[in-house]
Amino acid sequence: MSDRKDVRLTFNAATRRQMIAGAAVALGGIAVGSIDAWAGAEDGISHTAESIHQEPVFKASRKHVYEALTDAKQFDKVVRLGVAMQGMSTGAKPTQVSGEAGAAFSLFGGYVTGRNVELVPNERIVQAWRAGGWDPGIYSIVKFELTEQGSGTKIVFDHTGFPEGKAQHLADGWKGNYWEP
Repeated sequence: MSDRKDVRLTFNAATRRQMIAGAAVALGGIAVGSIDAWAGAEDGISHTAESIHQEPVFKASRKHVYEALTDAKQFDKVVRLGVAMQGMSTGAKPTQVSGEAGAAFSLFGGYVTGRNVELVPNERIVQAWRAGGWDPGIYSIVKFELTEQGSGTKIVFDHTGFPEGKAQHLADGWKGNYWEP
């Protein structure tokens, strides 16, 4: 009797192992088949992702450039000269900019909003950034890396994660509203 019990346990254990292995192989096959089908249609990597990379140079210290991007009064002095502010009502929502990580900001009469993600004084600014015309919940990432360039400052600027088809408009906006003024 004990021989039968041992045989039965061994048989049941082998059967469980076989079932588990079989199920794993079956699920793996389904997953691989699904992944292969999905990868054939689209591999999960955006081959059309747009990004902006610009490297403007300013005749100002890193401290002055950093303050122009993180202090509302300094920011307003710069952007008043930009194309976005031409024709904008003086009653538009005031600029709100903070030098604190995590703080919200509102620019260009509230058309651009976001949050400071990382601030390293006089070195780097990273923001979650969105334009008013974008679908709710859509944020892009902008990064201003400030480096010394002789007696001035070069901004190594990258903007990623914005809606498809917006690159040219945004690149022109950075140039006309930030770099040229």
